[in-house]
Amino acid sequence: MSVTGLAAVLLALALLLVLVSLIQPLSRRFEISEAVLLAIAGIFLGGMAALVLRSSTTELFDGAAETLLDFPVNSESFLLIFLPILVFQGAIAIDVRRLAHEAATVLLLAVVAVVVSTALIGLALYPLSNGQSLVVCLLLGSIVATTDPSAVAGIFRDIGAATRLTRLVEGEALLNDAAAIAIFSILLAAVTSHHEIHFGGAIIDFGVSFGGAIVVGVIIARLTLLCCAALGGLPAAEMSLTLALPYIVYILCDEFLGFSGVVAVAAAGLTVSAYGPSTFRPNVWRFLTELWEQLVFWAGSLLFLLAALLVPRLMIGTTRWDCLLILVASVAGLLARGSVVFGLLPVLAAARLSPPVPTPFKITMVWGGLRGAITLALALAVTENRSVSTQVAHFVGIIATGFVLVTLLLNGTTLRYLVIFLKLDQLSPIDQALRHQVLGIGLNHVAERTGEVAGELGFSATSQKNVIREIEHRAEDERAANTFDTAISDRQRVVLALITIADQERSLLLDIFRIQGLSRRVMETLLRTAESMVDGARLEGRFGYVRALRRRLQPGARFRIAQFLHRRFHIDTPLMYSMMERFEMLMIAHLVSLSLLRFMHERLEPTLGSRVSEIVSEVLGRQRRMLDDALETLRLHYHGYSEALESRILQQISLRLEAEEYDALHDDNLITDEIYRELLRDIEKRSHRLSMPPRFDLKSGIEQRLRAFPAFRGVPDAPLHELTKSISLHFASPGEVLLRRGGKIKTIYAVIAGLAELHLPEQDIQFGAGDMIGAAALIHGLPARGTVRSLQFGHLLAIPASKFEDLLRRYPIVQRTIDHRHEDRVQGRQMPTTPSGESVETLVKDTRIIADMISANTGHTGS
Repeated sequence: MSVTGLAAVLLALALLLVLVSLIQPLSRRFEISEAVLLAIAGIFLGGMAALVLRSSTTELFDGAAETLLDFPVNSESFLLIFLPILVFQGAIAIDVRRLAHEAATVLLLAVVAVVVSTALIGLALYPLSNGQSLVVCLLLGSIVATTDPSAVAGIFRDIGAATRLTRLVEGEALLNDAAAIAIFSILLAAVTSHHEIHFGGAIIDFGVSFGGAIVVGVIIARLTLLCCAALGGLPAAEMSLTLALPYIVYILCDEFLGFSGVVAVAAAGLTVSAYGPSTFRPNVWRFLTELWEQLVFWAGSLLFLLAALLVPRLMIGTTRWDCLLILVASVAGLLARGSVVFGLLPVLAAARLSPPVPTPFKITMVWGGLRGAITLALALAVTENRSVSTQVAHFVGIIATGFVLVTLLLNGTTLRYLVIFLKLDQLSPIDQALRHQVLGIGLNHVAERTGEVAGELGFSATSQKNVIREIEHRAEDERAANTFDTAISDRQRVVLALITIADQERSLLLDIFRIQGLSRRVMETLLRTAESMVDGARLEGRFGYVRALRRRLQPGARFRIAQFLHRRFHIDTPLMYSMMERFEMLMIAHLVSLSLLRFMHERLEPTLGSRVSEIVSEVLGRQRRMLDDALETLRLHYHGYSEALESRILQQISLRLEAEEYDALHDDNLITDEIYRELLRDIEKRSHRLSMPPRFDLKSGIEQRLRAFPAFRGVPDAPLHELTKSISLHFASPGEVLLRRGGKIKTIYAVIAGLAELHLPEQDIQFGAGDMIGAAALIHGLPARGTVRSLQFGHLLAIPASKFEDLLRRYPIVQRTIDHRHEDRVQGRQMPTTPSGESVETLVKDTRIIADMISANTGHTGS
């Protein structure tokens, strides 16, 4: 392309962007979808350009007209340039946690609906197609089977439609392009090669294409996130990696591996959406999402305009019979979508594979199946293919383009009014009651604050009185309309409170994550479990919330593997790093729990009432006690590391506060730019020094702890020193089984901190600090008398039974001490206490209450 030609193309793009910027305010002014206006504008420009070229009186504009009509972008370029951007942004904008609950519904709409639409439209057109083969008719059906969510989602957002409806439409859009393109590729190959389709092989290819693309997309996205984490907080570099990601996975899958590039991009985007908030700093993540929103606005708008420019060319030669075929295809497409939505969604709900979809939602989803730029691009691909006959190209181009116009100009212009007619833009009764409650309380605070500000700024008494009176009248109207006490039950209030608490925790964690130097893996774990608490509370009330909380405090698979390597092979490094992360996780969770209690009393209690506040405060109090137990268990043995870690976190917080102070001084023009930059550089240097975690010694003080056990009093130092070489650390969690009834004693557990319980038919025996679990049975050559479970987080020394038996043979005093202590324990003369001094009875009671809650019927959702 010459420099002049390139300049003409760039000028045309610039003018199209100007047109896009003008269409957006027009869309809001006339309440018409942007996609519809873009399509009309593109068709108008395409038609005018064609007239200009045919006219001899407008030769001055021939160059611009030729540039518009012969834009140097073919159908393949359309898909390669624009599709990865559209799909990737749609994926990162979706709440993965909530989409997971709608997975069955989304897959049904994205895959099954595309297949059914392809079949029904093709079969409806076949008898009327003037000799076209069934494969050609099915090819046309696959082209018009993909829906365009941009117009629909835009309408829903503008009028405030239910968020679930928007989520279903956007979730469907992630995969229906992939399904349609996959079917289109199979059918186009059959048309061009004149071969029959083998449905068995096609289905296998379809499944392999989808499955392989998901694996590739997830793996490359995770690798990209790891690279972003290694960049050390350089926003420009991180943005560049995310911009490259969708094109890398799309081209790799589509061109080299034979998988679906669209599915790979969707999988990569969903992976970034799930793990991005815990990988990128909050300000970087916010900038990233805003950047992608702007990119997709440009890409989507240009794609629609450029595709619409082709409509006059594709519609050349349209006959009355073609109009009839367009009408038949449109009706068949509507019936196909309706049969899936009304016929199969109830089946999914009855099988409990997805939440029920209300009838107004179904009506809107059927009527909202608009077609757009991707359909036009696929139709263009057929007309450009030299292996396709002119008759087939004419048939596909006209019917597909007419189908798009019908959905845009009929469905697109009436969808807004349908949503309003079905009242999907209104709040639910519960949300409406909550709105009245919140406004009734909040407006009183606004009135008080307005009066204070007015007094400080010297407004006249008349102005103050008029404005405050208006606010107070609004508050009275909201209180008069308030049905909160009758509309929302206590159970619903508890669920609402717990969901709010979990969302607030997520916000606090993201705020804390702004501190440089905190572990990304720790924040990822905390954020993921906070989202699990939201899901648990929504599905099972406080039972689900507590279950998710306990899963957070349980050591994960990585920790258990590290503990196994330490115990079996004496490989300490993985456990050392796991312990460092666990320490940090517990400490941050403890800080957040204190903030949540304050939030509960200051913000939620006035809205939801004291009764709900008591229930939720009890749950939060139990959460804090569990965190205290877990932290105290570690602090007892690693007190120095605990203090060093606390000091490091506090120093990081102070640096952040210092930076905020300098930001305020700079905003108020109290310091110059030069001073401001120098202060920030100093903070960055000190922050970098704090980025290295304090040194952690996994085996610190083991020998001293061993000597403190009553059982080893009287044993010389040398054999104890030798014994420590074979000892491993074991960190028990509540409910963990240490010994099973009737099992052979292979390990003796020396309790440094924590509590365990031996359950016997006649009594329950508790073990606390200083006790030796399994020692009495080993001494007398017996299997375990009963199952021993940990009651709380515990720090234990795991001694191999063979080493312990050697010590018993050499020093009989150990056996006598253990027997005497065991006899006291059985007869109840000794009762262990928790590290904090809490009685065992209290702890056992709390533990069993939680256990009852966890083991309750999962279908129970009571408060």
